[in-house]
Amino acid sequence: MPNTDNWQGDVLRDLRGAAAPTGRGGTGPAPGSNTPASGPGLSPPPPPDAARAVAPPEHPGGQDREQPAASPSTPAGRPPRAAPDSRPVTDDGLAGAVRTPRHGEPFASRAVRGLRRIVSSSAAREVAEITRTAERLQQPVTTGRQIAVTSIRGGAGKSTVAALLGTTYAHYRQDPVLLVEADPALGSLPLRLGAQSLRWTTGDMAGIVEPQMSLLDVTGYLVQLPGKAWLLPGSQGRIGAMLDTRAYERVMVSLRRYFGVTVVDCETLPAEVARVALSASQARVLTAPATLEGITSTHNVLEWIQALPRHVIEGTVVVLTEQTPRPGIDLDKAARKLASTGASVQVLPFDRHLAAGGAIRTELLAHATRQAVTRLAADVFELSQKRR
Repeated sequence: MPNTDNWQGDVLRDLRGAAAPTGRGGTGPAPGSNTPASGPGLSPPPPPDAARAVAPPEHPGGQDREQPAASPSTPAGRPPRAAPDSRPVTDDGLAGAVRTPRHGEPFASRAVRGLRRIVSSSAAREVAEITRTAERLQQPVTTGRQIAVTSIRGGAGKSTVAALLGTTYAHYRQDPVLLVEADPALGSLPLRLGAQSLRWTTGDMAGIVEPQMSLLDVTGYLVQLPGKAWLLPGSQGRIGAMLDTRAYERVMVSLRRYFGVTVVDCETLPAEVARVALSASQARVLTAPATLEGITSTHNVLEWIQALPRHVIEGTVVVLTEQTPRPGIDLDKAARKLASTGASVQVLPFDRHLAAGGAIRTELLAHATRQAVTRLAADVFELSQKRR
């Protein structure tokens, strides 16, 4: 993708494993090891064959090798920082209780849709629509776009929507994509993304990231996901993890130049970090359950946002998430009511695969879900492009 200052070209070359300049001192951990590297050259990141954490090397037995706490490179005058232990996202006992993931829609529905595509011209129209949406998603950027996802209450599908947006951008775009969990209170984003283990967190990164670091230095502290996507978790699944606004701002300002799109899974409103994330991002997504309670509370939040500068409400998309196959509310009327505030409104239809929880497998999403998510990602990205 062409760019006036070749910002994305530099990032892509860095991501593909260009060696650091000769004579450079020790840098951050090498991608794929999650432990600090030293010396002038860094190895390229491991191939994105599965959603996994950037974990320490394994010994021949296949079990993680015990390693001493390592310290990332730090500027002169700053004490070295001990590396936290790697922790699994899901307890082994709980992982064994997970059933085989279901497809998002019944087999009969898939069969009928396939038959219709054969006997009608809908396939050509669908391909044309996908092509147009892909062009919207692949627009070049001169600086990284930050998209904040939040909600007014738990269970609104906030982390699910953030995961879906991040994986969609990583699929369509050529530059690297970052997903940040700014919800340290036992957030579920790593689980939804299929991460296996976690080490460095958003709070840790605030004391590590430095302007002179390359993308390879930075990604050594992140969890690698399929494609060009990376995850910075908010906690290691421990109760009591904290993230203040100063740490959040430092991380986001520092990492913005490395990634074309950053999707932030925020705390629920009115938490302070969530308010900062909303104001600092170029586009905002507010998720709400498709229930009377969810619509009412979300409308109240939108009225509060209306008192902020006009670009905030204009750059906000409300996503109504269907919790059941037949919601007990007229979604068209609800959408019109919410849209009267100046925000955009979209619906994420009920999907059996998403409703079951656990890691999201995009190949199991219902056809209607994939269409809705791709359209949402394109609309939100275009909104982010309007705000510099």
